[in-house]
Amino acid sequence: MATKHEQILQHIESLPVGNKISVRQVAKHMAVSEGTAYRAIKEAENKGLVSTIERVGTIRIEKKVRENIERLTYAEVVNIVDGHVVGGRTGLHKTLNKFVIGAMKLEAMMRYTEAGNLLIVGNRTKAHEYALNAGAAVLITGGFDADESVKKLADDLELPVISTSYDTFTVAAMINRAIYDQMIKKEIVLVDDILIPLERSYYLTSKSSIRQWEEMNKETQHSRFPVVDATTLKVTGMVTAKDILGRNKDEVLEKVMTKYPLTVNAKTSVASAAHIMIWEGIELLPVVNESHQLQGVISRQDVLKAMQMIQRQPQMGETIDDLILKELQVEKTESKRQTFQVTPQMTNHLGAISYGVFTTLVTESANQLLKEYKRSDLVVENITIYFIKPVQMESELEIVPKLLDVGRKFGKVDVEVFSENILVGKAMMMCQLLEK
Repeated sequence: MATKHEQILQHIESLPVGNKISVRQVAKHMAVSEGTAYRAIKEAENKGLVSTIERVGTIRIEKKVRENIERLTYAEVVNIVDGHVVGGRTGLHKTLNKFVIGAMKLEAMMRYTEAGNLLIVGNRTKAHEYALNAGAAVLITGGFDADESVKKLADDLELPVISTSYDTFTVAAMINRAIYDQMIKKEIVLVDDILIPLERSYYLTSKSSIRQWEEMNKETQHSRFPVVDATTLKVTGMVTAKDILGRNKDEVLEKVMTKYPLTVNAKTSVASAAHIMIWEGIELLPVVNESHQLQGVISRQDVLKAMQMIQRQPQMGETIDDLILKELQVEKTESKRQTFQVTPQMTNHLGAISYGVFTTLVTESANQLLKEYKRSDLVVENITIYFIKPVQMESELEIVPKLLDVGRKFGKVDVEVFSENILVGKAMMMCQLLEK
């Protein structure tokens, strides 16, 4: 049976897109406390089901599929630009597909403005009216208000008119940054993207017998299954061939299973799941929700396949790590000399290389070295860094990694960093290798 929290989430998901909801209204409808309703609404916001806007309230919005994650709803735009809605509130749940900066003559502006767009413009009433009639929402910059006629038109057409105190250039940069961040998120593959859902997963209950395990083993050719409570579907254990060896076939799994097994949730990254599975030598992980109920399973094979797919994908949004790695050059000579240029954006307030950049740099240097010995990625288990001398911006660094030891699952690397032939930093690290 679903918990109250889950029932509220299901209720919110069943509401029509564009519907306004409140803590008090949900608490009354579901006969729960306002605290329970508030927690469920915050969870719904994290899941992308609703958006909360100051002075407007919480609105049910369309949940974005990962393919369209880089699109924003008008409700999200309001929050990004610290704006307030002056008209057309009922259209805040809609998704925009393009934004147009209105820094041109009216006729030219209208040629670029279509339905589903967002026109970013100052206090130009005619432009506001034309955009709304073309099916586009309007974002007024500079803190200006809209005319009453524009507000009425926005309400009639259910297209938002938003006002913000920021100038046009700043607003465009803020929206671009938000879309860019969404694109980076799109590249991070989550367990949710690869899990075998509950209806297609094989599992047993704590009251099942070893005989039932054997039947499921014959049917699936698998030997590892989650064990759940028959009433609540909460994961209580895992059972493997090793657990049932030499036991009576009528014995219940509750007595032989491994209790408190490792689990992940749908929002765990695949990289994190891979780390757990390889570190613990696990072939199968149960996926649970916040109530620890079984949602599905992921296999080690699926996780490693997803990791390979991630590496083959073209980059869509650059993270800080990507920017650092662009500067790391590995010479195609026998020495495999590595060099790195320290750009101004990689420095701290003192103008020296930032500690975070330096850590990423030595980690990637070790990664490049280990790839020559084993076709695998690494996860740093522990690292000791010595910052010997400050490294100023625009310095050219030479990085010298040395392999101390490498095994099937681990590598030990020593990295020295020089600037103008002077040792400026050193790192010792132990890495766990993730086989491809």
